[in-house]
Amino acid sequence: MKADLFEAPDYYHLDDLLSDEHKLVRSACREWVKREVSPVIEDFAQRAEFPEKLLGGLAEIGAFGPYIPEAYGGAGLDQISYGLIMQEIERGDSGIRSTASVQSSLVMYPIWKYGTEAQKKKYLPGLAEGKLMGCFGLTEPDHGSNPGGMTTTFRDMGDHLLLNGAKMWISNAPFADLAIVWAKNEEGRVYGLIAERGMEGFTTPETHNKWSLRASATGELIFDNVKVPKENLLPEKSGLGAPLGCLDSARYGIAWGAIGAAMDCYDTALRYARERIQFGKPIAATQLQQKKLAEMITEITKAQLLTWRLGVLRNEDRATSAQISMAKRNNVEMALRIAREARQVLGAMGITGEYSIMRHMMNLESVITYEGTHDIHLLITGADITGFGAFK
Repeated sequence: MKADLFEAPDYYHLDDLLSDEHKLVRSACREWVKREVSPVIEDFAQRAEFPEKLLGGLAEIGAFGPYIPEAYGGAGLDQISYGLIMQEIERGDSGIRSTASVQSSLVMYPIWKYGTEAQKKKYLPGLAEGKLMGCFGLTEPDHGSNPGGMTTTFRDMGDHLLLNGAKMWISNAPFADLAIVWAKNEEGRVYGLIAERGMEGFTTPETHNKWSLRASATGELIFDNVKVPKENLLPEKSGLGAPLGCLDSARYGIAWGAIGAAMDCYDTALRYARERIQFGKPIAATQLQQKKLAEMITEITKAQLLTWRLGVLRNEDRATSAQISMAKRNNVEMALRIAREARQVLGAMGITGEYSIMRHMMNLESVITYEGTHDIHLLITGADITGFGAFK
């Protein structure tokens, strides 16, 4: 088993901007990834199997709802801590980060922000401990970038709500105990509902044959006349702004997470270039390889500065959705470009499972599309700076 020798780059001494608590949180996550994720992830990815045994460890390092108040089972950490946790986990694997990101930002966040006190007390502690796992149902087979076109609906039947519809490309769906489902009521208004596994008519078929996020569990959510108790409706916010607010939190985490994947590819390529001898010298001593590596560390450093500033704005409750979109789009593109360049540094070895680069590259092909495609985030920035929406 190959040792995880990862060393994080910090070219601009950004650690000086972090508190002792930030560094402690990051260190705990980094050591856990080295100890628990790195030794097994290649095997699980090759077998296209989700390593459920990691769920307990994710809970122990505070990866589930780290910013949720302690009164509800969370760690009460700030947004930079949340970002650093996502960064370290995605350094291990994007699919494992997806599991934590969904649990935190797409399941716990809406219950915390839009739920009743009874709902918070019922679900949040179990979700924080990993005793309950959740998923988020917004995307549908025919509605991805246009979630407002959703056809999943619910009707008030007097003593319960009747839910019908289907959701697709749902991380955690195959093993989730509950789903935050976004559906339209009879007036066409979007609300979130908590659907629980075991409710009659609720099924979660798994999605197979993926070339990307192979160590992540993906599935569908099917609702066939599912009776949902009225107390499972999230009452504090409705309309598309409710699920989009959750996605803001998740996209923020992705912006940090993508840096982790990029760091791992860069560190792997740098280490390999120093050791690989061609024409009598290490390839790291050649101009073209130095060009690749210098551009990688430059882009990583720019992304680090972008996310740190965004984290400060999030802590101050001043970050806009458009700013989050910019960071998600920039950082995932950056990570994917670095993965491709790093693969070239390793030559043929770069495609093997002995190194993490090809797995990161395949994973990032999903990350650049989910939770807002690369192009949609570009148009969000365009609309923000021009005042004209170009979505239609």
